[in-house]
Amino acid sequence: MKMSGRTAIVTGGAGGIGAALAARLVAAGARVVIADLDHAHAEAAAESSGALLGVGADVSSAAELADLIARTEKGIGPVDLFFANAGVGVGDGLAEDDAEWALALDVNVLAHVRAARLLVPRWLERGEGYFVSTASAAGLLTQIGSAPYSVTKHAAVAFAEWLSVTYGDRGVRVSCLCPMGVNTAMLGDGHMGAQAVRAAGAVLEPEQVAAHVLAAVEEERFLILPHPEVLEFFRRKASDYDRWLAGMRRLQAKVS
Repeated sequence: MKMSGRTAIVTGGAGGIGAALAARLVAAGARVVIADLDHAHAEAAAESSGALLGVGADVSSAAELADLIARTEKGIGPVDLFFANAGVGVGDGLAEDDAEWALALDVNVLAHVRAARLLVPRWLERGEGYFVSTASAAGLLTQIGSAPYSVTKHAAVAFAEWLSVTYGDRGVRVSCLCPMGVNTAMLGDGHMGAQAVRAAGAVLEPEQVAAHVLAAVEEERFLILPHPEVLEFFRRKASDYDRWLAGMRRLQAKVS
């Protein structure tokens, strides 16, 4: 799908990968709406990137997602692309507080589900639409450290797969972004998972990741791997699960 003239919403768009995506989309000629939990940051990011609108929205809320889409359609036009980019990295280990699990599930998974519920019927009626899920290499390979993060990123990948399988022949395109280390605030949190990510490979800049995403969307390619080594790790996991698990335990011992 070409970006020029398309209307796109980017959640978590005030910083990191989201801000880089918004800037790339604007440069490609898209009409962009940035959504972020912090309204002031969303407006500032929209102004700096050339996006048409910055909206404060909690993407874990179905009502706020509905309002975001309604404001976009009223002010700009029907949504062509939705970048479900907002995410949280919460909890350590098993995360004893259920609230951390609930937050991770709400933002990393159910926000995608709720957005799709609103958008997919519109796209089926129009015959096209594009859903881009920001997951993580943790969704393919597991994350050392936080169980809520690893489990919800697996679920995000699974939901993107399900969308593609179910609606891919009816005009709904889906891509799923699964990077390793990206130079964002989440990577600097000091958790064991962040240490493991830094040990596993190069840390990319958000702008590098955004370039990979837009190239994949133009090609309508499902799996987006800015770190090419993730594909090899994924193949090793599939070919010998026990050996891969043993290797992950060794990595955990190294960074703990």
